[in-house]
Amino acid sequence: MDKQYQPESNRYEQMKYRRCGNSGIQLPSISLGLWHNFGFTDNFQNAIQVIHKAFDMGITHFDLANNYGPPAGSAEENFGKILSQGLKSYRDELIISSKAGYYMWPGPYGEWGSRKNLIASCDQSLKRMGIEYVDIFYSHRYDPNTPLEETMEALNQLVRQGKALYAGISNYSPENTLKASKILRELGTPCLIHQPKYSMFERTPEKGLLDVLEKENIGCIVFSPLAQGLLTDKYLKGIPEKSRVASASPFLTKNNLTDENLNKIRHLNELAVQRGQSLAQMAIAWLLKDKRVTSVLIGASSPEQLIDNIGSLNKISFSKEELEQIEIILK
Repeated sequence: MDKQYQPESNRYEQMKYRRCGNSGIQLPSISLGLWHNFGFTDNFQNAIQVIHKAFDMGITHFDLANNYGPPAGSAEENFGKILSQGLKSYRDELIISSKAGYYMWPGPYGEWGSRKNLIASCDQSLKRMGIEYVDIFYSHRYDPNTPLEETMEALNQLVRQGKALYAGISNYSPENTLKASKILRELGTPCLIHQPKYSMFERTPEKGLLDVLEKENIGCIVFSPLAQGLLTDKYLKGIPEKSRVASASPFLTKNNLTDENLNKIRHLNELAVQRGQSLAQMAIAWLLKDKRVTSVLIGASSPEQLIDNIGSLNKISFSKEELEQIEIILK
């Protein structure tokens, strides 16, 4: 590991930043998610290269969760090592987030939305990363068996204790987002951001969530923008050896590569080429065309993929005809 890492001096000129809700925080249009590719089973030197390249290109936001790996917790440990070895002096230029809510340890307190789980999880995450606070701490999913007040009070407590600067929620329905926002506002810790799954192939946020976020002045950072790699040219000529489908990932299987989906991908790819973009670039640009989307989380497995994805920012506008064509293809 090169301890003399020096980030690019022009990094902030390479990225476009967007206001997160009505807060003082601006996020890069593209942020780096560490859901995959950064665990103990992955190449650590590659992880260093991706994170350094991200910062070199103006990506200031790194998104984690307690269970990211594999194994669970290892993405935070690896990120902590990379932070301590090359990025420590740049901590104040970074937005680091973590989350709790999915299964992390055995017994009744190792998942969901109790105060016990969220506080313990945040403490564990800070220890793994070797930092004193996270910038954003999320409730990773709505817990139907815990009062929403308890979950939101836990987020408020973490902010009051200085363990998190802002509170966020992820995978909440429009109705529960509205309730959570009201509770947090009354507690004096407004909800900064919501993290939903959103892509050309996953349109659920359009069914009320984006309207709630706009009304409540909450930012939106979307995950799985490329539908786990479907919205790329990766599968147009079969299944590559090192692809997620080939690796038996539970998140993307051969069942997703239906003739119908492949046909849509081919037509979308043709349109992307006409726009002078890769399909991945067009898929990211399509999300950023909506001003309600603050940032798009990408999960780059290489510096080259990262560079390609960031290239989407060169053209995020669409003509009326292009948007209509996309809707026709996706029907």
